Formats: sequence, C-alpha cells, structure tokens
Amino acid sequence: MARILIIDDNETMREGLAATVRRMGHEPLVAASGADGIQQMRRRGADFVITDLKMEGTGGMEVLRAVQEIDPACPAMIATAFGTVETAVEAMRLGAFDFLQKPFSPEVVRLKIERALELRRERLGRERAEADAAALRADAAARYSFGEIVGETPAMRSVFQTIQRVAPTDASVYIHGESGTGKELVARAIHERSKRASGPFVKVNCGALAETLLESELFGHEKGAFTGALKRKLGRFELADKGTLFLDEIGDVSPAVQVKLLRVLQERQFERVGGEDTVSVDVRVVSATHRDMKGDVAAGKFREDLFYRLHVVPLEVPPLRERREDIPRLVAHFIAKLGPRTNPAVRGIDEAALARLSAYSWPGNVRELENAIEQSLVFADGDRIDARALPAFLKAASADSALAVPQGNVSLPEILEDLERQLIERAYDKAGGVKTECARILGVKTSALYYKLEKYGIGVIASRGGGGGAGEDAAGGPSDAGAHEAAAEELLGDGPPRGTASVGRAPEGDDHGGPRRS
Repeated sequence: MARILIIDDNETMREGLAATVRRMGHEPLVAASGADGIQQMRRRGADFVITDLKMEGTGGMEVLRAVQEIDPACPAMIATAFGTVETAVEAMRLGAFDFLQKPFSPEVVRLKIERALELRRERLGRERAEADAAALRADAAARYSFGEIVGETPAMRSVFQTIQRVAPTDASVYIHGESGTGKELVARAIHERSKRASGPFVKVNCGALAETLLESELFGHEKGAFTGALKRKLGRFELADKGTLFLDEIGDVSPAVQVKLLRVLQERQFERVGGEDTVSVDVRVVSATHRDMKGDVAAGKFREDLFYRLHVVPLEVPPLRERREDIPRLVAHFIAKLGPRTNPAVRGIDEAALARLSAYSWPGNVRELENAIEQSLVFADGDRIDARALPAFLKAASADSALAVPQGNVSLPEILEDLERQLIERAYDKAGGVKTECARILGVKTSALYYKLEKYGIGVIASRGGGGGAGEDAAGGPSDAGAHEAAAEELLGDGPPRGTASVGRAPEGDDHGGPRRS
C-alpha cells in the first residue's frame, strides 16, 4: 500500500481524488493548501504527490520544488484547469512526473497513479543499486595489511607463508577454521597481495541466505524473474569481475546452487535467474567454512567435484587455544584498535588480567577475545584493564579448579607440559601477577619460574617477546642452556623442587634460591 498526497484548495476535487486512491487500496493524505501539503510531506512522507497549480499562498510550482528537495525519488504531478504550454514546460523542468488538465476521469487518475508508483519503485531500486555499488567500490578501495592479522606463533607463520605463496596465483583457495578465527581477514590478505588487488573484493555469506535468495545474490536476476523482481540485478559474480569473490560458509550451499557454482568455476559462465543470455566473468574464488567438508562429501551432502574445484589450495586457520602465545599481542592490538573510541584513557592491561585471558579456552576464538576486550574497556578504571573489568565468564573460569587434560593423539610429555602450563597460569593468577609470590605458591625458585613464564608466554607483553640483553632472557632469568635445563628439571623432576619443602610452602632459601642470611 502506497501513501499518496493530494494537495488542492477545492474540497470536491480533494475528496474525489482521495476516494479513487482508497479504491485502489492506497492511503490518501489530503491538504487544502500548498503550505499544509509541504508540511505533511516533511512530517509523514509520500510515494506520489498530486498538486493543484493555482492556490492561495504556496502554489503548485513551489510544491514541486519542495518535493524534489525532500524526496527526489517521489514523483509529483500537476493537476490544473489553467494549463498552458509554458506552464507545462516549466513544471517538467522542475521534475514533474506529469501534467494533467482538469477535468479528468477516475480511470485516467488510476493509470497515472500506477505509472507514478512504478517510477517510484524504479528510482528507489536505482538508488539502492548505486549505494550497493558505492559500498562495494569503497570496500575494494580499503587497503589492507598483515597488521590486522596478529600472530607470531609457528602456526600463524605457516598461514602467512601460505598467503604469500598463493596470492600471486589465480588458484582457488579453501580456508578452513572455527568460527571467529579470522577467515575473512585471511581472504582479504590474499586479495590484497594478488594481481587482482586493483579489482573488487566481494563477499557473500552463503549461510545467511535462503536458497532462492542466494542464487539471485550470486548470479543476479532479470526483471520479472520472480515476484518483486522489478528490474535487472547484477549478481556478486558480475560485481567481482576482474577481482576476488569470497564465499563464506560455503558448506551451507544447497545442492541446486552447488551445480551452478560448479559450472561457473569450470567454464567462467552462467545465466542470471530468469534470463537466457550467458554472462562471462573473470573471477578468483576464495571459499571458507568451519564445517568438516570431507565428511559432508562422504555423506553425500556436498558435491565431490565442486569440493575439489574449491579445495585447490587448502589453508587452515588455527583456533586461538592452539596459539595462546599470541594472546598478549592480540590484547595489545585490540586495546590500540578499540580504546580510542571506547575508553581513550586505557593504555594497557595488568598482568593478573592478562593471565586470566591466557588461561581461558576461547571457544569463540579471536572474535570472542575482541568482544571481551571491548567490554573490559567499558568497565576499566584508570589507564589499565585489571581483573575487575573483565567479563563475568572470565572471572568464573578462573575459579574452576579442574584441569583440562589434552584430548586426542597426544604424547605423555605433551600432556604433562600442558598440565604444567595450566598450574603455572593458576598460580600466577592467584598471586596477582607477582612472580615471587607465584614462585612461593608453586614452591620453586624464581629463576626457574621466569624460564617457564617466558616459555609459555604467561604475563609476557608482546613488546617483551623479542628477548632480553646478554646473559638474561626477556623475563629477567638466565639465558644459557644449562640454566634452562636446570629450570625445566626444577618443575618437571620426579621429586619436589630442590631447596623446597613442598608445593604451596615457602622454600628454606630466599626467592632466588640462595641460602637465607642470618
């Protein structure tokens, strides 16, 4: 139902036009003067305006100017008994949709209304298409660097190396990783380092659209292809021509769309929905999913031939729990990114809060960590995030006393190393980030603790991860191999640490393991 504004100082004419509009199933707005009509247009808006030409005060020409200013997509028509060629030309110059000579029949009015509303829909569709195109151009123009992908662990270095190797080629890339690991950032990095970097980067979330909508979104449609298809629409494949198309959550695509995707990847050609003309495109496809696609292929849920077309170069993005050493760097990155608009006073995070972040398993991965940092920034007092500002789930997690035993095909030394890390993280958290107190709780020498903190990245801010001066590591402990081996034996030995009574009881020597002076 459309809203049609009728402006005429003749009551009979106003009511007659309003009755015709109602019979057509639309909503009439009536005004007895040009000034009142303009006020209603500003306040309520309209899809079509019919205005008299000669009225006291504000006339029809002034109404036309005002309608064009308020809503350029709204058609307006002059209806008058005093029309001249000069007046009609001036009205058209001001943007009038039509010029109607009084008297006129209801059938003529209905025809004019139908044509005006069709024009309105076309104008709105054109505006939307132009806005979409502008957004795509802006998205393609936005420069991107590895600065948005933070990581220095071996797993992330492997990701960076794969990006550098595959980017200059036109090979299809298949990115696999849990939700929130940064698959789209990886896809953008590939595009920005490719020979298509000057072309568009177009993304589609295949899991967010129904089958019919996804087909139209990918391949476009012709006017009249289905109800509501008022004009031709270009699909994402056409918009990504000479660039990169990122198909996120490719595992959610229906079998019918899989067939069309396979043809595009093989022949670089397709037809729009409801169309007969074949469209050729030059597009590089990067796909991503969190699903077990090989399992879906085995179960018959995903076409095997399409899978191998997409799976030319596989790239695995590790979950955050498998690269905990990157957490301090990610935290520093998110504080720098989010702090200026959320809490400009915050410049960092204290070690106790960082220890809790490092100990958490992060099922939502980097996205969940970013959300947690943004929430912490809101509640932080002073220039650092402390444990009190952290989200409630992190506070609850720190109170859980159960240790998580690694699952799967893991060797005994790896299991012991992971349990050791968890124990140190808990003691560090309990000590509030004070290393001497942490060593006391664990019943080990501080020098041994320093080595383990550095090894597991506990309480180590990213800027300190590059190593210390000669003779000492970044945490201030000994750097020679013999000292490291001694520290390892101190925590992993069969018996209690040398020079200590038991875990949780202070050693007989001082914090550095030397004899206590009398």
